[in-house]
Parts: sequence; C-alpha cells; structure tokens
Amino acid sequence: MRDAFPHPYTLADADAWLDRAESVRPETNFAIAVRDEAVGGIGLTLHSDVHRYSAEIGYWLGEAFWGRGITTAAVTALTEYAFSSLDLRRLEAGIYSWNPASMRVLEKSGYRREGVMRHSVVKDGQLIDQVLYAATRDDALSLGEAVA
Repeated sequence: MRDAFPHPYTLADADAWLDRAESVRPETNFAIAVRDEAVGGIGLTLHSDVHRYSAEIGYWLGEAFWGRGITTAAVTALTEYAFSSLDLRRLEAGIYSWNPASMRVLEKSGYRREGVMRHSVVKDGQLIDQVLYAATRDDALSLGEAVA
C-alpha cells in the first residue's frame, strides 16, 4: 500500500474513494467483490506522454480473503480489460521486496519479473527494494488471451 492509502480505512474513506472513482473516464478503478460484498480494490494508474501506452496496476484485498485466488482472478481480469478496452501495451507493478504473495499473484496472472529497483521506496520508515513486474499486450496474445 502506498502511504496515501488511509490506514485505518474507514467508511468515510470508502465513500470519498467512490466519489472520485465514479467520475474517472475511462474507468480504471474497481472493487473486488465476493458475493456482492466489496472485499478489496484494484485499479490502473494511466501514464502519459511517452509512456501513454503504459499503466501501473495496483490492488489490495482484505486479509480475511487471502489465499483463495481472488486477487489472481481480479488481476487477470483487469489485465485483459486493459489490453482489450484501453489500448494499453504494457502494465507494470512495483512490489515491495517483503511481499512474495503479491509477486506470486502477478506471476500466476502472466506477469514477468523484470528486475529489482534497489532502495527505491520508503515504507514504514524503512528504505526497501521494489521488485518490478510487467505484462505486455504481446505477452497476452502469446498466452492466447482474447485481446482486441
């Protein structure tokens, strides 16, 4: 989680996020739901200028729902959406080095590890590495996904 993400997360935080997300076009932020209950979130941060065909993917899931494949399904679905509906060519994620579960989610969703960005993030007062993962539209096509 980025420092901008409220912690603890309150109902007022959720309402404010919904107000912002509903007005963004194209749609890039979504709830992760289980049986009509929001249990997490997933979204894209679109890049601009020379990076306009790229975006960062980010996600979170309530701890009570970890280990069920929910995040992998959400990442896979958003990746397919991004490549088919948003004309993107590359999605990337920087994962904190102490989060192997998130790395595994990306790997199961077809992302490749591209490298380590050493000492690139300050989280909880510690300078840490990020592991860079990415998927390209060409990767998705080679996996046989339906990409328009």
